[in-house]
Amino acid sequence: MAADVWNEQVARGYDAASASMYEPAVLEPAVDFLARQAGAGPALEFAIGTGRVALPLRARGVRVAGVERSEPMARRLREKPGGDDIAVTIGDMAHVRAPGEFSLVYLVYNAITCLLTQDDQVACFRNAARHLAPGGRLVVEVWVPDLQRLPPGETARPFHVGEHHVGIDTYDLVNQRLVSHHYRIDDGPADVFRSPHRWVWPSELDLMALLAGLAPHQRWADWDESPFTSDSRSHVSVWRKPSG
Repeated sequence: MAADVWNEQVARGYDAASASMYEPAVLEPAVDFLARQAGAGPALEFAIGTGRVALPLRARGVRVAGVERSEPMARRLREKPGGDDIAVTIGDMAHVRAPGEFSLVYLVYNAITCLLTQDDQVACFRNAARHLAPGGRLVVEVWVPDLQRLPPGETARPFHVGEHHVGIDTYDLVNQRLVSHHYRIDDGPADVFRSPHRWVWPSELDLMALLAGLAPHQRWADWDESPFTSDSRSHVSVWRKPSG
């Protein structure tokens, strides 16, 4: 992803724009799940952002570190209560090395799709495996592309229409890419934010894990461990590094 996408302006408004993701019904099951996966060991979040998940996970007693490409996003994390207790390495999660060894590496809220090539996504899995202790786990939360709803010849679909926000995804089916267009209207001209993504299928993620030396462990439709089915629009997947 281009470095300027997550700039100072976006970082300042990120928490407000993502307010629904801070709702207890959304956040608490994720933190519960990740705390169980980490066990007594430390956790590393790739694309830690402003700390939506990392801070409550740290409050549960899990030692948390992070990797984040955007310095403005990491700065917002450091400004929050408890932010100074989380070490953040600035760099690309596909390649940068954070100090230490971890029982859990995790990516939430579709972060893996912010890497725009298959090569970078494969490199991210390999980088996660390098950070894991034997027996450690990689957790990825990501959506399943709902391409069945895209009529032939159509390349744009709205994903949210509200009083102050309209969201539209535009699809590049050949390259497995989409751009999410966010139009926010409060007072005055609309604020426009566009984020590019490369979607990735569950089976493709399993192959990336295999290439990184990780074995499938669990797959759920959501953090509440509901079953993953052909109708699921997202999944939380867990892979495990062999113990020896």
